[in-house]
Amino acid sequence: MIQTNIRKLVQYGLQTGLIEEADKIYTTNRLLELFQLDELEDSEEVSMSVDELEDVLSEMLDYAYEQGILTENGVVYRDLFDTKIMSMLVPRPSEVIRTFHEKYEVSPKEATDYFYKLSQDTDYIRRYRIKKDQKWISATKYGDLDITINLSKPEKDPKAIAAAKNAKQSGYPKCLLCVENEGYAGRVNHPARQNHRIIPVTINGSQWGFQYSPYVYYNEHCIVFNSKHIPMKIEHDTFCKLFDFVKQFPHYFVGSNADLPIVGGSILSHDHFQGGHYEFAMAKAPVERTFCIKGFEDVEAGIVNWPMSVIRISAEDTDRLIALADVILNAWRGYTDEAAFIFAETDGEPHNTITPIARKRGDKFELDLVLRNNITTEEHPLGVYHPHAKLHHIKKENIGLIEVMGLAVLPARLKGEMEQLAEAILAGKDIRKDEVLEKHADWVEEFLPNYKEVNRENIMDILHKEIGDVFMQVLEDAGVYKRTEEGKAAFDRFVAYLNK
Repeated sequence: MIQTNIRKLVQYGLQTGLIEEADKIYTTNRLLELFQLDELEDSEEVSMSVDELEDVLSEMLDYAYEQGILTENGVVYRDLFDTKIMSMLVPRPSEVIRTFHEKYEVSPKEATDYFYKLSQDTDYIRRYRIKKDQKWISATKYGDLDITINLSKPEKDPKAIAAAKNAKQSGYPKCLLCVENEGYAGRVNHPARQNHRIIPVTINGSQWGFQYSPYVYYNEHCIVFNSKHIPMKIEHDTFCKLFDFVKQFPHYFVGSNADLPIVGGSILSHDHFQGGHYEFAMAKAPVERTFCIKGFEDVEAGIVNWPMSVIRISAEDTDRLIALADVILNAWRGYTDEAAFIFAETDGEPHNTITPIARKRGDKFELDLVLRNNITTEEHPLGVYHPHAKLHHIKKENIGLIEVMGLAVLPARLKGEMEQLAEAILAGKDIRKDEVLEKHADWVEEFLPNYKEVNRENIMDILHKEIGDVFMQVLEDAGVYKRTEEGKAAFDRFVAYLNK
């Protein structure tokens, strides 16, 4: 079987374009060496489709474990080894970069199409795992929100967790975004990246890297990161870099997480952006109130009809957008409105920052500036402008860039919990007596009376709709200005402050 699978994998490399005919014998011999085989037995030619990759790799991993080549058989160890298997087919970085630039000369889209396909064909983006994610659209008064239950990150087995805890702590690579990840073999507490490639890009005169997220939460989900391991910071140069990237890749949007804890992303230690070829609900949301900033009469500005507090500015000249963004950022950093419970700082700790998102729309460039504040209180120790405790049964994690734009990335536990909850509701069980489901009891008691008929045909649709409504509430909680008359008046006070 291993002989057949080696042949199949080589054929896969040829079919996907990872290797050429001239590489066939070389690649075969590298795989023979990896599996400690001396020769390839005579056999008929084999064929292999992309959909077979998971099964072929799984059989190769089983063989490696049976032969003692793979010493542990948990998912972490299997992931480390199958990445090594796939690395035998991946072109060198210089080849990938050269091909990318050749295709960029034709068009930026042709270059990203090539690189995105490569990142999937190499199994850096595991198509077969991404397919397991549960996704649906939830219609709300703000537009269609994207909901996904993330199932593509495999859960570590207890052995791997124990091994990672006892493993020597290494500072190489310093984090998951560092350039040193390219080609890295990995370890129990750091994923293998031998099949990973990075495209160097120059943004605003500095060296950055361009890659795709292995988890692809949306179409062509890319990460653009500083070649140096330096912390995130929202400043003038941030706006310059965002627009420089959009000019180079006008079919992509790009945005940055905020630079403060609670309202920032999961990796604040490494300066990076996220982008992609996708239009989120927030980008589709219209401006509900326009205003003009003194000295920037040539720039369109307004407040977006969105659960969070978003200022959208638009113009053909990015220099004018950057200049106005500087004014808004600097004003917001120092802005306090006690009546609206907005404090620029407490005890010397800054609270106000911005989540910026840039895109090109027609002949104009747009910049969405989402106002953020990370103040905490005894009542809301995780953040006043953070999902409140009553919503934690669905979403407790930070509201980062992706959520801000209208995509809920929900924990894998919800898949099983929603299936169990559906059965419990249909059976009329007391949810409060179930250890796993008890946390959802208040929520169920709140929404269930709204439905005249609940049956096996509609129960999951009901749960999906209600989860979407919870996510809408999560975003409203994260908005510094509430969607009330008082909130609108407070937002208008900040706009007036900009014109002082």
